[in-house]
Amino acid sequence: MAHCYSLVHLTNINCPPPEFIRTAAAAGYDAVSLRTIPLGLPGERPYDLAHDPQLMRETRRALEETGLSYRDTEIARIADGVDVRDHEPALAAAAEMGVHQITTNIWTADKGRYTEQFVKLCELAKQYDQDINVEFVTWASVADLKQAKELLLSSGMDNVGILVDTLHFYRSRVDLSELDDCPKEWFHYAHLCDCPREIPAEVEELARFARTGRLCPGEGAAPIREIVTRIPNPDIVYGLEVPHQARLEELGFEAYARQVLTAAKACMGEAD
Repeated sequence: MAHCYSLVHLTNINCPPPEFIRTAAAAGYDAVSLRTIPLGLPGERPYDLAHDPQLMRETRRALEETGLSYRDTEIARIADGVDVRDHEPALAAAAEMGVHQITTNIWTADKGRYTEQFVKLCELAKQYDQDINVEFVTWASVADLKQAKELLLSSGMDNVGILVDTLHFYRSRVDLSELDDCPKEWFHYAHLCDCPREIPAEVEELARFARTGRLCPGEGAAPIREIVTRIPNPDIVYGLEVPHQARLEELGFEAYARQVLTAAKACMGEAD
């Protein structure tokens, strides 16, 4: 079965959404995942559709011209000093663009607070017919599948999901069997990428590699096909999140995006 392949914004986070969409279309993708919720980080280039009407119009035009779908947006993060109610304009803007899947991850160690904030975020999203998908990140406060499952169950909300990123799945040492008792309804999309066998112990190296050095699916040690085929929902979108700064600079964005897609389809047994 052929799947929907989406190009995830972190693959080239410095590319504005309209250009990103057109490049994804030229490289053969079916969809895009955009980062339209600013994180407020130093040096960040925000693509705030909620507060930039011109960018919203240009992004919509690129989608109409290419026929690509805009499947999910990120990151409605839960963190110390962040009130999730401030994410509502971004959720509303995404809904206006037809987006039903929102990614979050957790960056506060206070379990009671992050659970409360997650429930509030889900309640906000419910107004826009959106699901909130927890991406567990190896060096975050919710760092593995067990913690993500516990959060979803304790929330009592039904518009929830888990985003499996194969890099974090491997580096958080999650066992494949942990997917077996998860409801199919929790899974809407996954991020496919690869890494070397050795798992760094330093947070700085984990973060550096995740942001600038990921490998194409099939190049490393992560059991990508085994992970993805074990996910209870066989119809998930395959999001390709493979930032690699050196390759991007060497090949150019379109050629690199095409290389990533070709590798992913080969890895998943869907080669053209």
